[in-house]
Amino acid sequence: MGRALELWTSSLPRLLEATIAVTIPLSLAAFALALVIAAAVALVRLYAPTPLRALAWAYVWVFRGTPLVVQLFIVFFGLPNVGIVLPAFAAAVVTLALNTGAYASEAIRAAILSIPRGQFEAAQTLNLSRRDTFWRVVAPQGLRIALPPLANDFIDLVKGTSLVFAITLVDVFQVGRQIAAATFEPLVLYVEVAAIYLVIVSLLSLAQSQLEKRVSRHVRSS
Repeated sequence: MGRALELWTSSLPRLLEATIAVTIPLSLAAFALALVIAAAVALVRLYAPTPLRALAWAYVWVFRGTPLVVQLFIVFFGLPNVGIVLPAFAAAVVTLALNTGAYASEAIRAAILSIPRGQFEAAQTLNLSRRDTFWRVVAPQGLRIALPPLANDFIDLVKGTSLVFAITLVDVFQVGRQIAAATFEPLVLYVEVAAIYLVIVSLLSLAQSQLEKRVSRHVRSS
């Protein structure tokens, strides 16, 4: 027990450093890009001409239907064969964003589709333009509906970052693997890495709950 505790405390600074330097920035950058992709794809699938809708559907189909680790390998190891070379961090951001964007686009699309048709008809009677209808009627209600699945997508993305070690990126999981290999104590290190992810996810879940409450109050008062 003493050996395990000593190893736990001695390895914690390195693990936290990797978390702050790689895992958290990677998660934030990828999710920000994923939201842009998701919103664009959702709107295309709802309002664009049929050929563009088909392309958007194909994107969602591919990225939801293939494993994330395979997507990482294609982007990092495969694209150089066609002249596209990305650093490991950029490749991870792009792949995670494309993967999460496919899932998040479905959440946004479903949220928009769930708004009763009568809301749009009421907006027309008030002579609201399509843009005003979207921002005043669709967006506030859609945000409230889409927020829980989008937050869950972000949590899944954070956990998905544990796969980026496969493309040579030294994140918190890779640091844990390195220390485990050097100390021959995989159980202690992997439990410690799991604990770090658990803390992050727990904090995100708490933030999600508080944000949902604030958005709900804002929607009721508007």
